[in-house]
Amino acid sequence: TLFYFLLISTVTQFVLLGFPGPWKMQITFFSMILLVYVLTLTGNMAIICAIWYVTCTVPNMLANFLSKTKTISFSSCFTQFYFFFSLGTTECFLLCVMAYDRYLAICRPLHYPSIMTGQLCAILVCLCWLTGFLGYSIPIFFIFQLPFCGPNIIDHFLCDVNPLMALSCAPSPIIKHVFYSLSSIIIILTILYILGSYTLVLRSVLQVPSSAGRQKAFSTCGSHLVVVSLFYGTIMVMYVTPASGNSVAMHKIITLIYSIVTPFLNPLIYSLRNRDMKSALHQVLCGMRIIQSS
Repeated sequence: TLFYFLLISTVTQFVLLGFPGPWKMQITFFSMILLVYVLTLTGNMAIICAIWYVTCTVPNMLANFLSKTKTISFSSCFTQFYFFFSLGTTECFLLCVMAYDRYLAICRPLHYPSIMTGQLCAILVCLCWLTGFLGYSIPIFFIFQLPFCGPNIIDHFLCDVNPLMALSCAPSPIIKHVFYSLSSIIIILTILYILGSYTLVLRSVLQVPSSAGRQKAFSTCGSHLVVVSLFYGTIMVMYVTPASGNSVAMHKIITLIYSIVTPFLNPLIYSLRNRDMKSALHQVLCGMRIIQSS
């Protein structure tokens, strides 16, 4: 019996056959499933961005809570720095796309199906991600090239631009000015676009004759505006008015709000308000109760 178990334990990998068949059939299955996967990601891109946005900071923060050294490598710090700003920028552009979507749905409902096609949606989402990840690549690259001779203590829970620039032994006000100018341009232009879209939406909503229709339209847009207000209100304090005189502790609280609290609210507001999502969640919870009681 012992020899039998020793033989079984020599298995180091498994083979997943999937859908067995000739090579052309495998290519067909691959193409079909890849298409469904891409469409699934596209349809849930805002939630996925929020998940990745919070994932680039929270795991390391949690590890630091239990760590005695609380260290992060140089490369890991700049990797977090890059993804944090790239995903944050992507979310700004995705919020603009969502504002445009609501403008079309409420202000031009008859033209909505012909304008907001699947192809246009995919193009807009791809542009959001591409612009988000290319926008800060050059400024962050130049910050990465700065010499860091010591000290090496960052009084923050993530690698942000101000703490990193403060630790460089070769001050570069030009790079810092370019970084904050880019941040200000992105933040101001996107928030102006979102506010402009919702101004047109509000004007159209007020012209709706029925109170039920107005209530439905306000409910659809109100949740989005809550996230926009919370997200933009905090990032504008941090990156549009960086010299506002806030303390280090206040900077940490503000960063905590837009990097963790806002992504936490996204699925609650966008997904759990959806009728189908509520129904599915109710079924899951009821199923868990039945299993526990049996």
